[in-house]
Amino acid sequence: MTDHKNTIEKLYTSAEAASLDIETFVSCFGQDGYARDIPSQIEFRGSDIALVASGMAEAFPDIHREIFSIDVSGDVVVVELAIRGTHRGTLMTPTGPLAATGKVIDVPCCDVFRMKDGKVAAFHCYNASSIMQQQLH
Repeated sequence: MTDHKNTIEKLYTSAEAASLDIETFVSCFGQDGYARDIPSQIEFRGSDIALVASGMAEAFPDIHREIFSIDVSGDVVVVELAIRGTHRGTLMTPTGPLAATGKVIDVPCCDVFRMKDGKVAAFHCYNASSIMQQQLH
């Protein structure tokens, strides 16, 4: 279980603006692993998994995820966090690109990971996209 927590901590650290490391982010996923943004129902597989971290870092160059809790139960890891940053780049949305607004976001989020053989098999991101939309407009 501790290894699962360490893997998830490594995943988040590699997606931070201050330590962005796309290769390390992707390496946390198993061969068939995927990431799904639940509000938009967009799923990322294979090399597209990199877009999860790089897309947010492009839109929010100072992106930071404040972790409130990491709970591990068997092969399931649940993380409560807030996604924070300043919208200085283009944000890709289901309705098309959103140009930089210069506004700050503080978005509540809950991520659920399913682990297999020490790697992420599934990453479901339950972010409060409606709150982010309000903050960006």
